[in-house]
Amino acid sequence: MGGAAIIEQLMTTEGRSDPYPLYAKARELGPVAPIGDGMFMVSGYAAANKILRMPAFGVATAELLADLTPGYTEHSSLDLFGRSILQRNAPDQPRVRSLIASVFTARRVAALRPAVVAAVDRLLDEMAEQGADGSPVDFMDAFAFRLPVGVICELLGVPEQDRYRFRGLASDLTVALEFVQDLDELTDADSAAEELTRYFTELAVERLARPQDDLVTDLARIAAADDERLSAEELLANLVLLLVAGFETTTNLLGNGLNLLFHHPEAVAGLRSGAITPAGFTDEVLRFDSPVQVSGRVALGEDLVIEGVPIPPGHGVTLLVGSANRDPARYERSEVFDPTRTDSQPLSFGGGAHFCLGSQLARLEAEVAVPALLDRFPRLAPGGVPTRRDRLVLRGFETLPVTVR
Repeated sequence: MGGAAIIEQLMTTEGRSDPYPLYAKARELGPVAPIGDGMFMVSGYAAANKILRMPAFGVATAELLADLTPGYTEHSSLDLFGRSILQRNAPDQPRVRSLIASVFTARRVAALRPAVVAAVDRLLDEMAEQGADGSPVDFMDAFAFRLPVGVICELLGVPEQDRYRFRGLASDLTVALEFVQDLDELTDADSAAEELTRYFTELAVERLARPQDDLVTDLARIAAADDERLSAEELLANLVLLLVAGFETTTNLLGNGLNLLFHHPEAVAGLRSGAITPAGFTDEVLRFDSPVQVSGRVALGEDLVIEGVPIPPGHGVTLLVGSANRDPARYERSEVFDPTRTDSQPLSFGGGAHFCLGSQLARLEAEVAVPALLDRFPRLAPGGVPTRRDRLVLRGFETLPVTVR
């Protein structure tokens, strides 16, 4: 099977459900392989890691994608992501990222630990009450979504009464990050983008009038003071990005992690005994069943050669992150889930200029939540058949029923 055929299979429902056999076929073609139309597929860890960290590779900007895709500019979801740091290169990306990083600090994240612990305890109480009669509880809705959305909204300054709206909106919006074969599929994503933009427009105005100790206030003040440092359009696009990225990946990390625990009782025993650390478990979930499976870059420099394969300027690379994380050239027993590994450095949060700003927050939430979940519910068990979201780029569950009694 050639590279183009593998990509085509990955875009089917079956391929999205279990992409790992196709990743193994991709690695048989070499760590970097052409797939036609000026594109390359990267399935090896060393190659993907190098590309993510090289300034000579950038992201595909909205301007580039608009030139290649008829009708691209007509979709507000694509326009929104195109204005965010997710799809900008230098000089815009480092300028805006540094402003966000200046208020989204490691100290601010670390200070959230007591709030994360309190939120975990409260959600576990609610799960216990909901499942007290032995009926199934949907872990995704009751816990995996509510924990990270509550934390990122607390950081941003989103009022608690508004937070229930965001799971559906984020689910609709992030379709724009998938391999969309027909732009007509973006109707709901466009509506979500417009609703979220309106929401943050109103919240930014409110915070400028009545400032609080939150990220919306801090970033809105920067934009209001100097449009060249941060334009109004950049402010809104990046507030939406911070919200969605702040819980979407962590929701999937928690769901994927619990699913793996159900299939690996030895990992449950190891976490309870202390033989497996919460950090080690989190790293292995990120490696073995990454919430982010695919990323992309474009060659911006000349004479670029990755693993012996020349990548001409302007050519794109599809980074199969989920494959790189299971590359046997990087990991022994790469297809085995082993949270006792000590050498794990998964690429799930990216690398280089676009390394995920919220990676430490996601790790904090997972490392607090998983031990507390196992401690609170010694008989935690599957409560029905889970359903996966029909996605490739962002991999996770739609529902994951459990019993807690």
